[in-house]
Parts: sequence; C-alpha cells; structure tokens
Amino acid sequence: MNIIKKCYCRTVQTAFKLALPFLPYKKPRLIPEISKLPPVLKQHNCSRVLIVTDSVITGLGLHHPLKRALTDSNITCIFYDKTVANPTSDNVEESKTLYLKHHCDAVIGFGGGSSIDCAKAAGARIVKPRQSLNKMKGILKVHKKLPLLIAIPTTAGTGSEATLAAVITDSATRHKYPINDFSLIPDYAVLDPGLTVSLPPFITATTGMDALTHAIEAYIGNSTTKDTRKASLKAVRLIFANLNDAFENGNNIQARKHMLMASYYAGCAFTKSYVGYVHAVAHSLGGKYNIPHGLANSILLPYVLDAYGFAIHKKLKRLAMAAGIADKNTPCKEAAQRFIDAIQDMKERFGIKDTIPDITEDDIPQLAKYADREANPLYPVPVLMDAKKLELFYYPLLEEIRF
Repeated sequence: MNIIKKCYCRTVQTAFKLALPFLPYKKPRLIPEISKLPPVLKQHNCSRVLIVTDSVITGLGLHHPLKRALTDSNITCIFYDKTVANPTSDNVEESKTLYLKHHCDAVIGFGGGSSIDCAKAAGARIVKPRQSLNKMKGILKVHKKLPLLIAIPTTAGTGSEATLAAVITDSATRHKYPINDFSLIPDYAVLDPGLTVSLPPFITATTGMDALTHAIEAYIGNSTTKDTRKASLKAVRLIFANLNDAFENGNNIQARKHMLMASYYAGCAFTKSYVGYVHAVAHSLGGKYNIPHGLANSILLPYVLDAYGFAIHKKLKRLAMAAGIADKNTPCKEAAQRFIDAIQDMKERFGIKDTIPDITEDDIPQLAKYADREANPLYPVPVLMDAKKLELFYYPLLEEIRF
C-alpha cells in the first residue's frame, strides 16, 4: 500500500477511535428465554410482528415455540422464511413488503446472522422507503429509528444480535456490503440456549469459530477500548472452554448457554472496535459464491493471523492466556504461534477444510478489490494491506499451499 493511502487510512481510523466515547452505542436488553418475550411486546403495544427467518428453521419446526408463545398472548405472527445464507436485497424488499402489507408493528430476526441481518435491513427500508439499500451501505446512512427490533439467535456465532451492522448481498451484482448505523442495534436480544440444541455439529463449529473470529479481530485491531478488550477476552475464554463440548454433545445446555454468551460478548466487542481482513475477504467469498460466512471466517482466520506476524504477537499472547494455552512466562512469539496452531487444530477436529472448491483463479483480483474497498480505510487492522496483498489470502483456498 502506498504511503498516501496508508496515511489516509490511519487518519480515518484515528478519527473514529477518538470519537468512540461520544458515539451513541447501546447494548440490547437481554431476555433469557422465549416465554419472557410476549410481556415485552405488550409493553411496547405491539400486536402484529413480522418474523424474518429461513426455510430450514420453519422446515424443522424450530419456530413453533416462538409462534406458540406469541399466539397464546394474542400476538399475530407474520412469517417471512425465504432468507438465504447470505441475505440478498431481494430478501430485504420482500420482508419489507410483507411488513407493510400486514400492518406489523415490530420486527423479529429469528435464526442465524443472515435472518437477523435481513430483519435489520428490512427495518431500515421500512423507515426509509425512498432510499435504496445500496445508498445505505457504509457508515451512518440510516439515521432514523427502526420499528421495535428483536433478535433471537438460533446459532452461537454471528453476534448480530449485538451489532450495528447488517451485511447484505446485492441480488443483481452479487456484491456483498455492510450497512452500519446505531439504529440497527436490536432493542432486545433473546438468548435462549434451548433454541440451539438441534444445531448440527458442523454448523455449531463454524458459527462458534465465527464468534472466535469476531473476538480476535476486535482485540488485535487498533481501535480497542477497555470494554471491548474485556469482552473479547471473555468470548475467547468461553469459546475455548465450551465449543468442543457443544460440538460433541448438542444437548449440553450449559455449553450452549456459554456459547451464546460468547457470541454476544464478541458482538459487543466488534461492533465498537470493528473487524479486519478476515471479514473483508470472507464477505467477498460469501457474495460471489454464497459460502456461509462462519465457514469462510473459520478457513481464513489462521492464514490472516499468520500474515500479520510480529505486529500482533503481544496481543495473541494475551488471547492465548485467556484460552489457557499459554501463561505470562511464555515468550510472545511462542504464545502467538500456539494460539494460531490451536485454531488450526480446532478446524481439523471439526472437519473444516483449508480450501474452498468454488473459487476460480480468474475471480481473485476482483474479489481482492471488493475486500480492499470494504476494509480500507474503515477497519483498524494491525497491518495495512492493499488489494494486491489481499490477493494472497485467496490462493491458499485454491491450492494446497501455506504462507
């Protein structure tokens, strides 16, 4: 990256870091189980809710407890279940249309991060009907308060229930982009571990490593705060202690509960401190090939951490100590390598491969440009890289090579 662009990126990032204490961040109010939701809706005078979810959720009947709890309290449920793995602008428009058609007064995102992101974006379109999603991409383009927004995660990974971001894929161009605004932070988050027990082991693993990626990228970046560092360390500690148990025994309610909290802590951390190049590259892959976001992050994470090198060794040592694989006497470089090796070991244990068959080499320059455009100048990464450098993260996914 040339010196002028580097200076521009660091100036923008410094400005945002200095502004952090003055920005209107909020945390969603937590609800421990589905049965506690109806009184909250009644309190807000909501009687018709749009529930944004996906066909897997409804096909498995996972929505029945939510529907039963609401209808028993005379709250009408309108379901939109066509959300895809990387939610599209078409999904958002269809959700918005359904909300308006049925005169709803609240939006619930029920499912993984895709459903919650779709619900957020639908809320933005409801309050800004004359502005396209494409015009909202980037930072602080929504401005208006959304209808009552509730997130109910059925996976422990995305942290979308705590963030100000919604990531949407343009249906026409397949370009994937984030929308960031404080109004997108949900008003409430329902963290009910019972909703995650039927999650298949592989999805448990990839979503859990998605949360790990959020915690790590928030921690190693240059815009951390005391609170975000604390939240990241909590998330890493919980993930290393519980993800394997949740993977091996999906009915382990305690492990599921801890993973939901880890995802929430990681979400709280990265919504303030942002993410990095793992996410930028993963978003380009998700948009182009519809690769699930958690899977892409899982595959990329050790590659990117290794590429940052010495710049993050001290911070990785602290994360390794939180994970219980190093102590204060471990040299920084050794602790950092243990941490990266532990992530690679997790991938192998969970059956996550190092390559993505869908990628074609001809696509890589354009994918890298998308990643560069997303990350720079916004993401306060420890080492700045331009599109040419970012191309190097795609080739290990295409071939059996390492950095």
